[in-house]
Amino acid sequence: MITTGFGWIEIGGNRYEYDIIIHTDGTISRRPKKRSRDLKPEYGHTPLSDEELEVVRSEHPEVVYIGTGQSGSLPVTPEAYELLRNYETIILPTPELLSSLATEKRRHVAIVHVTC
Repeated sequence: MITTGFGWIEIGGNRYEYDIIIHTDGTISRRPKKRSRDLKPEYGHTPLSDEELEVVRSEHPEVVYIGTGQSGSLPVTPEAYELLRNYETIILPTPELLSSLATEKRRHVAIVHVTC
């Protein structure tokens, strides 16, 4: 079961109070948003940039999920969109994304923002 609220996401009984990546093998790691931090002044928020998408390039998922936060405010850079055009990509506010993510059977990567 996957649940979320402002500032957290809970997956399989484990609570994460930071943005996460769910890898194709089901493991979970912290989103490496420091790679995009220098873009914060331009976007008003640390965006999801192509610099963070090495996981997509290396794991070759069938589908990529992007959870854009509780109210859908995570910006995605044009360069990230360009890379994601090569994959089936589902981009939704985090609470709306969870039902699709919970039932996904294909190899997937999910990048999930837990605030805004």
